[in-house]
Amino acid sequence: MRGWAAYVLALAAAPALAAELPLPEAAELTAEVSERLGSFQLPVGPARPAGVAMLTIEGQVSHQAFRIEGAETTLELIAPLRTTLQAEGFSILYECEARSCGGFDFRYEAEFLPEPDMHVDLGDYRYIAAAREAETGTDHAMILVSRSAAAGFVQVSRIGPPGDSPLNLVVSTKSPEADGDVMAETVAKAVAAAPRLAPDVIGTLTATGAVALDDLDFASGSTALGDGPFPSLALLADWLKADPARGVTLVGHSDAEGALETNIRLSRARAEAVRARLVSDFGVAATQVAAEGVGFLAPRASNDDAAGRMLNRRVEAVLR
Repeated sequence: MRGWAAYVLALAAAPALAAELPLPEAAELTAEVSERLGSFQLPVGPARPAGVAMLTIEGQVSHQAFRIEGAETTLELIAPLRTTLQAEGFSILYECEARSCGGFDFRYEAEFLPEPDMHVDLGDYRYIAAAREAETGTDHAMILVSRSAAAGFVQVSRIGPPGDSPLNLVVSTKSPEADGDVMAETVAKAVAAAPRLAPDVIGTLTATGAVALDDLDFASGSTALGDGPFPSLALLADWLKADPARGVTLVGHSDAEGALETNIRLSRARAEAVRARLVSDFGVAATQVAAEGVGFLAPRASNDDAAGRMLNRRVEAVLR
């Protein structure tokens, strides 16, 4: 992790509503749009055949987009922003990553800033919608994070209660020398504490044919599944037991630490551990669940840092 020091985002002009969101010092403002009074459709659910669930909000609307040169993953970018929102009294209304959001459909039904100011990789983005009560009404925030091969992209939007003064999103700087170590430590803790999302498991599985069970917990190099609870397993078990003709293959994935053959065995053992849990604790028929492992052959993030390796250690359910 590098470069987390200089930029902070203030979500509101009024001191009572101020919430500073940390961005890396390499952040460059690429777009800024605001309305004194407007209407905004805030996504609060995944894309489905009927569309994306939207919350219609009226008030002061402001958007900013940033480009951040460097190798930070989307998790590294969004985790400290989420932590800060919650510390400032925001409650998370909805959060998702690319596939559980709904991929292409979610991206293009929502009111995100356009290219090139806000680039969105349809296979690698993360989203948060949040709200908190203020004296003058409800304050809403929206964060979208994605990246290209060379840079990260962040959009931060705020929809606040109508007021006499226009809403501004202000970028200010702090001393990297004074705050760099503290900010780096804050980001590292936020990434480590970032929740593993339990996505719309069945909706994603039936719509795309596969879903990552991201709330499962495996340590690096270990085949032991944590104690849970794991909501994704409960949802998957209920869906399987509702129809004996249904079946899935659990596919284990590893990070890139070690040899491929070793990681294939490790990833298969993790998938077997999940299969065993579904059968023993949730009562799923053994014939409905198979287990395989592919090691590090299908990463979804860089293996160059701890956050990426954590994302790559996963088990996916694949329809069969």
